[in-house]
Parts: sequence; C-alpha cells; structure tokens
Amino acid sequence: MIGPYVLPDDVFDALAAGAGGRPAVLLLLRARRSRNLLLLRRALDGPCGRAVEPAADLLAGVERVAPEAARPVIDGPAFGTWAARTLRDCPAHHRGGCAGRDLAALAVLAAVRAARPARVTVPVREGRLRLPGLGTVTGLGETPEALVVVEAPAGAEGAPGTSAGSCRVRVLTAAGERVLPRDPSRPGHGWQPVAVLDARHRGLTLRLPLETAAPELPALETASAGPAAWQDLLRQAWELLVDNHPRRAEELAAGLNGIVPLPAPARGVASATSRHAFGTVLTSWPADPERLALTLLHEFQHSKLSALTDLVTLYESGGRPRLYAPWRPDPRPPGGLLQGIYAHLGDLAFWQERSGSRHGPAQADAAWRLAQTRAHVERGLTEAASHVRLTALGTRFLERLARTVRDGDREGTGAGGGSGGERLARAVARVQAGDEAVWRLRWAAADDAGTERLAALWRAGRPAGPLPAEDVRAATGAVAGPGPEFGRWAARQRGAERARPAREAADAVLAAPHRAQGWAELAAAAAEEDRPGADVLRARTELVRDLCVRLTARRPATPPGTAPPRPPDPLALAAWLTDPAAEDGQKTGVSMSQNARSPLAKTSATG
Repeated sequence: MIGPYVLPDDVFDALAAGAGGRPAVLLLLRARRSRNLLLLRRALDGPCGRAVEPAADLLAGVERVAPEAARPVIDGPAFGTWAARTLRDCPAHHRGGCAGRDLAALAVLAAVRAARPARVTVPVREGRLRLPGLGTVTGLGETPEALVVVEAPAGAEGAPGTSAGSCRVRVLTAAGERVLPRDPSRPGHGWQPVAVLDARHRGLTLRLPLETAAPELPALETASAGPAAWQDLLRQAWELLVDNHPRRAEELAAGLNGIVPLPAPARGVASATSRHAFGTVLTSWPADPERLALTLLHEFQHSKLSALTDLVTLYESGGRPRLYAPWRPDPRPPGGLLQGIYAHLGDLAFWQERSGSRHGPAQADAAWRLAQTRAHVERGLTEAASHVRLTALGTRFLERLARTVRDGDREGTGAGGGSGGERLARAVARVQAGDEAVWRLRWAAADDAGTERLAALWRAGRPAGPLPAEDVRAATGAVAGPGPEFGRWAARQRGAERARPAREAADAVLAAPHRAQGWAELAAAAAEEDRPGADVLRARTELVRDLCVRLTARRPATPPGTAPPRPPDPLALAAWLTDPAAEDGQKTGVSMSQNARSPLAKTSATG
C-alpha cells in the first residue's frame, strides 16, 4: 500500500483549475493512504510504540486477509487525526494515558468488517467507549478502559460478502459485560450507532457515515437533527450536485468518507475540514439541501489541496506571516490564504450554475454571491502573488487557478450584462474596499517613528517619500466579524446606485476619526470615484487614520482673531502619500503594485 507517487502535469493542472476529476481524487486518496501508513510506522518506532503495537498488529492481520476491510479504516475520518496527535502531542504516554492507545478503537471496525476474531483494550473516557465507524457504548461509569472481544463464525474471516452482522461484539469492564446488537447499525440499550447516510442519483452513489464516535474529532449527539433528517437532506443535496455539477459529484463520490456533525453557531452554518482527515466534512446542521451541497463542495476543496501539498511544495517560508483574506475576519498565514482561495473555487462553480438557472429574487441573490465570491478569489490571488514566497509550482498553480476565474468572468454567467452587471460589480467593490479598510484598522499598525516622520514632512510641505513599515497583529482566541454597523452598511450597498460622495465621507471621518465605519465608507467612495490615494485609503487605512489623528492633535496655536485651520483632509493626505515625488518603487506597495504581480494580470505560461 506504500509506494512512490508521480503527479502527472495534466493532473496537477486539472487540480489547479479547481476540479481535477475522479482520477485525480483517487490518486490523492492513494497517496494519503500511504502517508497514513508511514505515520503509523513512525508511531510504532516512537515513544508511543508499545501502546500502538497491539492494534497495529490487528490492522495488519486484517489487511492480509481482507484489505477491503482495512482500507476504509486507514482512509477514514479518524485515522489521520489520531496519527497526527500521537506523533505531535502526546504528553501522557509516560503516564499510561497515551494517545496511541486510541488506535485500538479504530481497529475494532476493521476486525468486525473482516469477521476476524480479536481481543483489544480500548480507552474509556467519561463513561463512553467510542468505536469510530460503529458507534458509542454509554454508561460505563468511571472505568478507564474496556476489553473489546470480536467473535466471528468459523470460516467467516475475510470471506467475500461478510457483513458486520455476522460478528458478536462483547465489551468487558470491571463492572460487567455489554453485548452489542447483532446488527450494530441499530440502536440498543447503552448503544448509539454511527448512522450511514446513503444517497443515489443517476448511477452515482454517496455513502457517508455520520461520524459521532471518533475520539479525535468533535462528537455531537444528533437528537436535534437525527440520522433520518440528515439522510433526507443529503439525498436532496446529492440530486442537486449530480444534476448540476456532475464532474464534481464524481469527485465527491470517490473521495468523501464522512460527515462529522458540529454544534450549531448563533447564526449561519459552521463547517471545517481537518487537514489530517482527507474527505471528512465537519459541519453543523445546514438546514437546506442547497447549503449542504455548497458545504460539501467547499470543504472537499480543502481536502484536495491538503493532499496535494503532501506531494508538492507550493510556497516557501518567509514573506509576510499574516495576510488579508476577504472571506475571514482574522489574519491568515500563507497556507491558510491558499486554502481559502482554493476552497472558494468550489463556491464559484456553485454560484455560477445557480445564478444561471434561477429566476427573480433567487437569481439576484445568486448573482450577488457569484460576484462577491469572484471578487474574494481575485483579491486573495493578488495578496498571495504579492506576499507569499511561491515556488515555481506554486506560481504555476495560481496562474492556472486565475485562468479559471478569468474564464468564468468572460462567461458572465448570472452577472448580467450592461448597466445591471456594472452596478453589481460596483456594489461588490464598495463592500470589499470597506471590508479591507476595517480589517486594517483592526489588525494593522504603522510604525510610530515612521508616522511621526511623515507628520513632520507634511507640516514642512515636503514629499512623503517611502512609507513606514507595517505590522499585522496575530489573532488570539475566537475572532468575530467586523460588527453589525458594517454589516448594515454592506447590506445597503446591494441596492445603492453609488457610494456616498467621497467629500462627504471625508468630512464625516474628520468629525469622528476613530469610527471604523466612516473609514470604510471613505475607502469605498475614493475607490469608486478613482480619487488619487484611493489605494492607500484601502490598503494602508491605519496609516492615514493615525497620521490624520496625529496632525489634528498637534496643530499650532491660532493667533487671536484668526480662524483656526481646518484639520488635515484625509483625501489630501492619501493623495500626498502616493505623490510621484516619493522615491520610485517605495511608495506604498499596495493595490497598484500588487495588481501588476497578480496572476489575474498575467497571461498564463501555457497560453
């Protein structure tokens, strides 16, 4: 199962374009399986080896007689996350609580599927014995572990067509014995099975465990949205995907291996992917099939890129460590930025189709989401091309990705032509400019000494010269969005013909320079009116704000009988900061210079 992998050029380019197809996904799946086995070998050779060995021997025995029973465990939702934690963070292996012991819980599923007799000791936590892919035994009290005994009929081991129901599974603790239902997919006293969701449409089948028993992944009772509700929702989402995105549906059928239910957030849907669990989607209850379909597309993009970066290096260390991603409220590392760009290609394909097939208000909503998603990807590409140290393959990857965005833009699906499309594009641009300005006020800080130097040059009537260095702070803990005030302003833009006049927005900023919303409106208005300095107002908002506040606070005293001077105009300050008299090549390093290096502004090397 372990072997070298060669990634053909055409497969790499197909993945970079956003999809890749079933053959590419199968290659990534095989490569990830080899990686997981190598991690298992490392765990056996490390300090946790003695705790890992019994379950590893059981898995190896199953693989010899029934490889089709071992592979789903090695490929499954829990294996990669177990291996990563065991190798990276196992503080308890000297105290008897080693994470390596959890491999036994995964091996039980392989033994049951292969009808292989087994006796393994599995940890019990908080009175629960979790067996990934099978279910959870509850009510075990304070016992630290249980002996799981798999009994199979004579001659059943490894036989084709063997079912889980042919085994008898006993759970032994100091308090007594539990016997699982003969069919472990059925609930029983103290037994909560892992439901398997099944969706079929036009010859494509998707079978996904609703994984609630993996020790290394979040676990949630599914009472509020039980298996029957998930089954019905997945069936509808699958029909939507097969009918409208057949190639991507083939990818999902080949690569998805589980859904892990998450607690519902206060608003919207929470979803995620673990880079160690290829093909596993973590999501809260999506409520409607369209949202579930979009979530599956988006999160599987993350899985594909994580598996691809096991095989190739797209960027090197160095460059800016914290970057702007318009779809996130917090700064992102280079890898996180690339992941977000790639995941949004799934969203882009989804909204391209929806905006072309809907009518009325639903079509207008889809067109807005399509335009916003495209703008997000374009801005992310610009940020990556400017501040991530891309390898040659990384540059090629982004160029091919950018071509997908350009091709979709030329199709104009759902955006509408003429004035309607232009109005939509302007509205999206306003929201994006405002969002970036608010983000910079929140996370970026200009160098104090450099800002004081600029203030002195402004007072002296001299050119600004090179701008001072900036620092983007790291996020700690949970990060909320830009706030309800920005949300209300952004919502109004969908129906607005144009931005608030820049002159009016500048006066509002002077009246309340610490109000982030005012700077958002000013950045949006300056960009829409193509004002000098619009790039600085958007991409160095914190510098213009800090300079404006500093100059206002230290205005010279006014002689008696003389009108006080006006505070420095932020529009004039921004234009001064981009004055051609500044040293060539060191003015701002913001949007205009970024766009020159963006893959969106290039012609692909392959034409």
